[in-house]
Amino acid sequence: MPKELKVVVKREFEDKLKDGYPLILGEFIEDWSGVKKQGSILKLYSNRGKFIAKAYYGEQNKGKGWVLSYKDSESIDVEFFKAKFKDAIEYRAEFFENQDTTAFRLFNGEGDGVGGLTIDYYDGFLLVTWYSLGIFEFKDTILQALKESLEFKGIYQKRRFDAKGQYVGAESDFVEGIKAPEPLIVKENGVNFAVYLDDGAMVGVFLDQKDVRKTIRDRYAKDKVFLNTFSYTGAFSVYAAVGGAKETTSVDLAKRSLPKTKEQFSVNGVDLDKQKIVVADVFDYFKYAFRKGLSYDMVVVDPPSFARSKKRTFSASKDYTKLLKDIIAITNKGGVIVASTNAANFGMMKFRTFVDKAFRDLGIKYKIEESFSLPKDFRVNENFIEGNYLKVLFIKKLG
Repeated sequence: MPKELKVVVKREFEDKLKDGYPLILGEFIEDWSGVKKQGSILKLYSNRGKFIAKAYYGEQNKGKGWVLSYKDSESIDVEFFKAKFKDAIEYRAEFFENQDTTAFRLFNGEGDGVGGLTIDYYDGFLLVTWYSLGIFEFKDTILQALKESLEFKGIYQKRRFDAKGQYVGAESDFVEGIKAPEPLIVKENGVNFAVYLDDGAMVGVFLDQKDVRKTIRDRYAKDKVFLNTFSYTGAFSVYAAVGGAKETTSVDLAKRSLPKTKEQFSVNGVDLDKQKIVVADVFDYFKYAFRKGLSYDMVVVDPPSFARSKKRTFSASKDYTKLLKDIIAITNKGGVIVASTNAANFGMMKFRTFVDKAFRDLGIKYKIEESFSLPKDFRVNENFIEGNYLKVLFIKKLG
């Protein structure tokens, strides 16, 4: 068992933690000098010596650890994690029973009671992601609890706990069980995805957009000229094509996006002749499209919250309005822009102001048709709104 250390919470932060806020920030604690080893269990006490909660110490880009329990007598052991996994599995029972969706988030960090840990389910294979060295110290305990909680084919892991939360490369991310085929074909709402569980930081699809993709396919894509920017492996384009889009264009700076997007179309039997895949800086593509008089009935924009290339730096909180103006310029009247961001440092209300400013500055009217946040499997802690990071707006350009 990890050593338990007593730390005192500054008076002004006691109520925040008592009210269920799960993240331990550096300024919350009176004195960190006795806390040396990541993975240590912290017993949080008030200035008056009252027990508040148990947490673990784990340096992460978000903070210094996460609350695990509000019971002084509760041990952080295999049984503790088994109880968390049991609850998580029961919460997602409908996903296990859905033959059309075989890839989903099984355990979503603080939303399921253990910040810094996520587990994704890919047709019987489990992908565990560790977001701090602190939670990684519990690896053996957590994996034992996981193995006792559900049947699986194999387990993979991603370690994302360098100083900036980036992927820590490994010769192989395979942990145990049987190895997944490469590619592993999974389903989401009946659409196929080719994923690779042992090929670097990302596997080929972001599971948090499943509801958005389904909506595009079922209600918007038919007969549309469709543009997908920051397209990664083309997931939105695949759904648009399956939904009857007249043609799709996918644009991403990464050279790997070309073969990866072709593969996603191919595993769905989509005619590649009607799909354009462009390897280019998205901002350069906007200039090209405007110069050539290209326009689109539907545009998806889902940029990284922060990105730096040789030419420019993009920050969602600073630059999203400008990005939207470029998109509005190449969107047909009556067309729909699907504006998305995973930036956690601002909420939906602020995101709507970015949209409003872009249209107002251009003197163009618009209507927000619908909005989305995280799907059900990405369970959110209601006391930690930052965890509900996804914001998506379907915006109709009225002219």
